[in-house]
Amino acid sequence: MDIGVPREIKPQEGRVALLPAQVAILVADGHRLRVETGAGSLAGAGDNDYMAAGAEILESGEAVYAASELVVKVKEILPGEFAYLRREHVIFTNIHSALDRPQLDRLLEVGLTAIAAEETHEHGSPNSVLAGEVGALEGVRLALAPFGGVGRHFMPHFGAPPTRAVVIGLGGVGRGCLRTLCSLGLTVVGLDTDTGARRHAVLDWCRADLIVDDVGALPRYLPDADLLFNCVLWDKARSDHIVTRAMLADMKPTAAIVDIACDRAGAIETCRPTTWSDPVYVVDGIRHYCVDNIPGAVPVAASAGYAEAILPALRLIARVGPLEACRRNPWIARGLTCAGGVLTLEEAARIQDRPFTPATEFLAGAA
Repeated sequence: MDIGVPREIKPQEGRVALLPAQVAILVADGHRLRVETGAGSLAGAGDNDYMAAGAEILESGEAVYAASELVVKVKEILPGEFAYLRREHVIFTNIHSALDRPQLDRLLEVGLTAIAAEETHEHGSPNSVLAGEVGALEGVRLALAPFGGVGRHFMPHFGAPPTRAVVIGLGGVGRGCLRTLCSLGLTVVGLDTDTGARRHAVLDWCRADLIVDDVGALPRYLPDADLLFNCVLWDKARSDHIVTRAMLADMKPTAAIVDIACDRAGAIETCRPTTWSDPVYVVDGIRHYCVDNIPGAVPVAASAGYAEAILPALRLIARVGPLEACRRNPWIARGLTCAGGVLTLEEAARIQDRPFTPATEFLAGAA
């Protein structure tokens, strides 16, 4: 199969979908790899590295799309790429189509096959922990006085207390957040509805200044928090929130919210996605940091984790085709978004109120 890796065009996104190590494996499988020049430069992989692995280097994203059947990316298909799409394409990337109707409209209009990588991770997204770790560092920065924060040090000194943080959600993102915050010495409250997640956090950080509790106890901790981190992925169909706009009045004027999960009006009612070039906005006097591609700040590690995680799915897709791969692997099928102009992803259909055919039904009837 002809496989292409274009350079990501989302602002401040340095990740690449495949590194030379994975390219070499796919080439050994008998596939032809094309990589856009400079695609891996911020991830530590130069054009010469890709050529040594057996890839051909092309001068533009347009050329990569034109030469490829399977196009592998990290981020969603942006409008600047819409004209490159063909019905023959198989797109494998983090599509997040439910809240991106223009992108989904284009995928359906073209009639290509699209698989949402974010739905295919059996053991969780490889970049989730990285997002938690980097997001925590950004929060610590916002607690410093020059950025409008409380001005406490992140560890105790001279009898002065350290920065106080509340982390909502102790899954993959939350564990990464705790790893940074507890290692630095902050006073941390970790909240989760799951008893097991709370127990694991206590065991992992038994020597840290950490309290764990149920999410329902948030109002008790909110007034003293210097930083509030949200690590809970929110169902896009829900209209309720963990932190409502009214609750901002209970927070210190020097406090900041870091929404690492970054679902628009999700667990944090006042969340809206921001960018690395303009990461912070203020609502009712409270600073919000809601960058939606936090792992893009560490493209070397993030690309390595992502490429390693998606390689087994790509090898199967390239060997037997996308629909047969979905039939053989239910985790790949979970990501099937559309094929032949048919929407198969239930979440996108529900959020956008449009008809769809369940993936299992579509796969049973497709040739």
